[in-house]
Amino acid sequence: MFNLILFGPPGSGKGTQSQNIVNTYKLAHISTGDLLRDEVSRQTALGVEARKYMDQGLLVPDEVVIGMISSKIDDMPEARGFIFDGFPRTKEQAEALDKLLEFKETSIELVLSLEVPEEELVKRLLGRGQTSGRSDDTEEVITKRIKEYHAKTSVVANHYDAFGKLVRLKGDGDIAATFKLITQEIDKYLQPA
Repeated sequence: MFNLILFGPPGSGKGTQSQNIVNTYKLAHISTGDLLRDEVSRQTALGVEARKYMDQGLLVPDEVVIGMISSKIDDMPEARGFIFDGFPRTKEQAEALDKLLEFKETSIELVLSLEVPEEELVKRLLGRGQTSGRSDDTEEVITKRIKEYHAKTSVVANHYDAFGKLVRLKGDGDIAATFKLITQEIDKYLQPA
């Protein structure tokens, strides 16, 4: 089983590239946001627990999110592997994910970080804001989101870098050029399906 974490700041193209990876390598996509919404809507035990926190505007505790990830992995025994999106965001979450995967006799093989200069991210997000009508995409808000991303994810990147699993990729090319860099790394572990 091949497991991948794809990192990228807002505007790096992570969503587009995640979909390209899923389509090319037939990995199952685990988005913690989607998982939370699904568990809550189905009113599972974990969903009911998560809703208690969400209704109070609190973050859902890591152990609840890890439980949801565990259930999702168990629901897909035929998966070639998983791409993790939006998780882990802290060193503690990375350690919890590592333990969970070790328990399931697998591990994170590769962590790809899309590196895009801040001025390019701002340009992309301002453009996206104009076409989508998103009011939160002002230059000030965008800059704050990018700084927050770097502050939070650098510890997770360092965690996996210590195990030799982190690869930083130039992500400021077009979609095809960036995807080519991604496939060159994934192909070392897994061939397209």
